[in-house]
Amino acid sequence: MKKIIIILALFASFNNAHSMSVDDIVSAAKEAQQKQIIAPKFSLIDTQGNTHTNQSTQGKYLVVNFWATWCPPCLKEIPAFVEFYEKNQDRVLILGLDYEQADPDAIAQFTDTFMVNYPIILFDAHNGAQFTNFGEVIGMPTTYVYNPEGKLVDFKMGEMDIESLTKAISK
Repeated sequence: MKKIIIILALFASFNNAHSMSVDDIVSAAKEAQQKQIIAPKFSLIDTQGNTHTNQSTQGKYLVVNFWATWCPPCLKEIPAFVEFYEKNQDRVLILGLDYEQADPDAIAQFTDTFMVNYPIILFDAHNGAQFTNFGEVIGMPTTYVYNPEGKLVDFKMGEMDIESLTKAISK
């Protein structure tokens, strides 16, 4: 009899677990992760020679966007980042981390074409090893948003739009 009660209890728990949708599970995991993640220590040099560190970005929202020139969703979201940064650069810093080994001149020409107005960080000898400090990037684009205190408030794998960015900095 005890075995039957244990099996029924396990079955009931199993049924409750399956009644959660994938979105519910992802949302719960995202919420739990955001409560615990703080911006890592980093020192990244952008294409203009400026150094960005976790200390120099405090006091502003930090948007870390992993992208590549060969990534169609990355190219599609760049105009939204440009427009968002133009309107919010007094309280937001966007760092565009180009996750590919590309010729710096080709990236400069590329970013000029898209009129990128935020710092671009190349995957090179200095910066490359630090890219993984922000977390494993398994798809592109991937964007992390940290609040002025350095706490992760949002992240997304996939194309980001102005509405999502605006919502992230209102948390």
